[in-house]
Amino acid sequence: MSTSAPPAAASGIDRFFKISERGSTVSREVRGGFVTFFTMAYIIALNPLILGFVKDGTGQFLGGGPGDGSNLSVIAACTALVAGVMSIAMGMFANFPMSIAAGLGLNAFVAYGVAALPDMTWQAAMGLVVWEGILILLLVVSGFRVAAFRALPQQMKTAISVGIGMFIAFIGVFDSGFSRAGSGTPVQLGVDGRLQGWPIVVFIFGFLLLVALSVRKVTGAMLIAIVSATVLAIIIEAVANIGPRTVGGKETNPRTWSLNVPTVPDTVVQTPDFSLVGHVDMFGGFAKAGVIAAVLIIFSLVLADFFDTMGTMTAIGAKADLLDKDGIPADSQKILVVDSVAAAAGGLGGVSSNTAYIESAAGVGDGARTGLASVVTGVLFLLATFAAPLVEVIPHEAAAPALVFVGFLMMQEVGDIDWRDIEIALPAFLTIALMPFTYSITVGIGVGTLTYLAIKVIRGKWSQIPVVLWIISACFALYFAIDPIRQVFGVN
Repeated sequence: MSTSAPPAAASGIDRFFKISERGSTVSREVRGGFVTFFTMAYIIALNPLILGFVKDGTGQFLGGGPGDGSNLSVIAACTALVAGVMSIAMGMFANFPMSIAAGLGLNAFVAYGVAALPDMTWQAAMGLVVWEGILILLLVVSGFRVAAFRALPQQMKTAISVGIGMFIAFIGVFDSGFSRAGSGTPVQLGVDGRLQGWPIVVFIFGFLLLVALSVRKVTGAMLIAIVSATVLAIIIEAVANIGPRTVGGKETNPRTWSLNVPTVPDTVVQTPDFSLVGHVDMFGGFAKAGVIAAVLIIFSLVLADFFDTMGTMTAIGAKADLLDKDGIPADSQKILVVDSVAAAAGGLGGVSSNTAYIESAAGVGDGARTGLASVVTGVLFLLATFAAPLVEVIPHEAAAPALVFVGFLMMQEVGDIDWRDIEIALPAFLTIALMPFTYSITVGIGVGTLTYLAIKVIRGKWSQIPVVLWIISACFALYFAIDPIRQVFGVN
């Protein structure tokens, strides 16, 4: 009995990315890459808004923009460039469905906590970001980064995955405007406790459509939902002329679009400006901030990035069924090498530290299982350097439903935790709860780890605590005590 051989090109792609071996298809990987890109594309617009309106310690804007900080297109182009190159590297080198872009939180810290320091320049600040990437790479090559994560018990890793699911669901709910900062409460339903405005209609439409398509097991449900919601948003904007929520850095109307205004652009293609690439001062940060302050800044960046990626790759690996018996991806060393290089590449590209994005779970939720999805996402980022106007058509409200739905999918693992054993249940609960409550994966992992260690010590189970766990617990304690330490050394 003979069978016809598949086309050589398809066979080569299949073998390289192990597509069939992981139970996927090329079409599913491509579709997953598109879904991941659509859920991450906001960073092309958001990163310039975070970095572009902050003056450094000498009064200059990033990229040497004019007085209003309007050199945002350069930041957008370089943001997409670095994200594209590093996402492709993740797919080709590590063969893992996880894409990379400028880290949220890290970019704000670099802007307001580093570049804005007295006499600090943007070039010097980005130099410190490069040093962060180099240090993380050394920790990866030494094996310490993987050893640190292996020291955590399996149920804690499950809690990290579930916590990240809650975290990205909260991101989706909040970015869509379904949940907002309240006047008398930390958060509230919509505007003044009510759902108001057409953008929230787009979010609800997109979410209900995604649920319906998923229940019906329609192939490409997330991609269809995102595109459909975007089309609806364009129509609503054309009719109602809603406009942006924020103008000149100030919120003008809470019932309007949260970031991108979904209008058909006048031009689809524009020539990108990559002039930020390479504008880095590797040693200026130590001279301008002082050695102690510079070291503390690098340490803060390292810890914020160190465990975020570990948790993200574990959560994505769990959803994609790519974890080994110890609960981490089999090629974790390669994944972490790419992530470490990405941190340095973000500094060299002038757009802040780049890191793994949990939004990649949206692509995994739509079927992605290999690095081909990351390559597709990366190529789309590179194309976005030319087509930034087209990317900016997709509003938060159209992409957010995918994040909420993926949060639900990741929450399903919570049953693997023994909630009757306080020794694991309390650390797991704090890990899960504090990620969305503090808007930080690192804080959730840190508090959970310290609580787990404390309970072990209280119960007299010293011998069950690996040496590596003592080390990372000490690092977390130092991380949480960073401000008092700064005060002791007289660092602002």
